[in-house]
Amino acid sequence: MSKKILIATQKPFAKKAVEEISEICKNSEYEMILLEKYAEQADLIKAIENVEAVIIRSDKITQEVIENAKKLEIVVRAGAGYDNVDCQAATKNDVVVMNTPGQNSNAVAELAFGMMLFMARGKFNGKAGTELKDKKIGIHAYGNVGKNVARIAKGFGMEVVAFDPFVPAEMIKKDGVIPLTSVEELYKTCDYISLHLPSIPATQKFINYDLISSMKKGAAIINTARKEVVCEDSILKVFAERDDLKYVSDIAPVKKEEIIEKFGDRCFFTPKKMGAQTLEANVNAGVAAVKQIINYFEKGDTTFQVNK
Repeated sequence: MSKKILIATQKPFAKKAVEEISEICKNSEYEMILLEKYAEQADLIKAIENVEAVIIRSDKITQEVIENAKKLEIVVRAGAGYDNVDCQAATKNDVVVMNTPGQNSNAVAELAFGMMLFMARGKFNGKAGTELKDKKIGIHAYGNVGKNVARIAKGFGMEVVAFDPFVPAEMIKKDGVIPLTSVEELYKTCDYISLHLPSIPATQKFINYDLISSMKKGAAIINTARKEVVCEDSILKVFAERDDLKYVSDIAPVKKEEIIEKFGDRCFFTPKKMGAQTLEANVNAGVAAVKQIINYFEKGDTTFQVNK
């Protein structure tokens, strides 16, 4: 009997992505089960009961979900972030968790520049704005998305610097990017700060009052990472003290209404997370996810496992 792979997506993959995943499953003799736009978590729990693998996007794989999935062996998050999966519960129940790093990176990077241009031009309000050329962009966390941001920024003629204590300076220099030795320098010297931090205990509210208040005149924070990495109380406090800073985010803050009410002309938040919402990213991430599942079952490949 073939193994079952569940595609569980409240926010569905593009049709082309589903078709390619289905074809890969068929050719490799796996059964694909599709659960899209489900209304309740209970629907996911029911669907996952008798499958060996599941591919998700922003869907939540909680302890309850895992404990009710008696046959489950592997969860793959089609995307880079995996904070929507209870990795501790997965490990406890011998379930492998993987992500698909790099597959959405260009889409997220392009969105960052779309938001930068939107704010630089005053949200296209008909008044004179500013250009990105010759401005200094600081990349906070130099992973797959950060590298794509650097590539695009150089095309705009921007000066590109980065801070990431986990990436060797020589690797950053190879991309024609200037590595900085302190996060404080990044925030004090850049016109734009592009955030690419994961949401983990060490990074939550890391972008705090001290960093935000130190930013140069007219600077902007572009957040295509996670809302948790920015301290919202600090945004409110600093923006009340300074009328020159800007903040845009690809995921609405908890205090969205208050921030918009007070500083709406200097902020913008997408209605829903849009970073990976391109046809190309959909297909890339979905195909990578199903291939990783098959490679795990047939070759024991755990290259992208995140709960080792």
